[in-house]
Amino acid sequence: MARVGRKVKDPGVLKLIRRYLEAGLMEGGIVSARNEGTPQGSPLSPLLSNILLDDLDRELERRGHRFCRYADDCNIYVKSDRAGQRVRQSITAFLEQRLKLKVNAAKSAVARPWERKFLGYSMTWHRKPKLKIASQSRQRLTEKIRLALRRGRGQSLRQIIKGLNPLLRGWMAYFRLTEVKNVLEELDGWLRHKLRTLLWRQWKRVYTRARNLMKAGIDKVRAWKSATNGRGPWWNGGASHMNQAYPKNWFDRMGLVSLLDTQQRFQSVS
Repeated sequence: MARVGRKVKDPGVLKLIRRYLEAGLMEGGIVSARNEGTPQGSPLSPLLSNILLDDLDRELERRGHRFCRYADDCNIYVKSDRAGQRVRQSITAFLEQRLKLKVNAAKSAVARPWERKFLGYSMTWHRKPKLKIASQSRQRLTEKIRLALRRGRGQSLRQIIKGLNPLLRGWMAYFRLTEVKNVLEELDGWLRHKLRTLLWRQWKRVYTRARNLMKAGIDKVRAWKSATNGRGPWWNGGASHMNQAYPKNWFDRMGLVSLLDTQQRFQSVS
């Protein structure tokens, strides 16, 4: 509150902020006093975070460091590992002694920029680096897709695609700045593989599989040979007969959002 008071002189605003901070905490239906922190989801949290960490920004500027901070996530760029170790130690001391904050040692490290992530992004190791989607971000998306597909069991493919599209659009809107396309191509291919596998599972019987392959344009002999191959759903979902029967343009007609196509549309607009 003392730091807020340096800039804010309105007593009504200061009183409102203090009430936010002193609001009780409900756990298991029981209200208890709050000793630290702000109410979860409160717009006050990022505001107070920036007020407090503004001192960190000023300190880094004073030292001449290149850095990027968003809320409590901060990357500082120096020329060598030795400089990184020294800066990490001194900035940790500044945060803990001057600002009374605790640095999360498990999430902090001195490393090459392409070995770290920031706001879901990373970068390539090239002399002129490019923004790329961090591997952890990609993994979280695949986990969300798997969960959505499990929840959608029993639904038609069109319904499943309709449920997936908001997730895919939102994810791609956030990562629209990525400059590395192969990750998007791989994710698109992996998702279509998953959906073809789902179709194969839904068909269940050999006759149904052969009939649907023939309806999709596969000749009779190949359709029956594929339907009776004895392989599992995942293998068949990636096999040539399913790729030929249900190519990318078929999924486009079904309305499935393509991450790569969406990113290219974003870039053409910008």
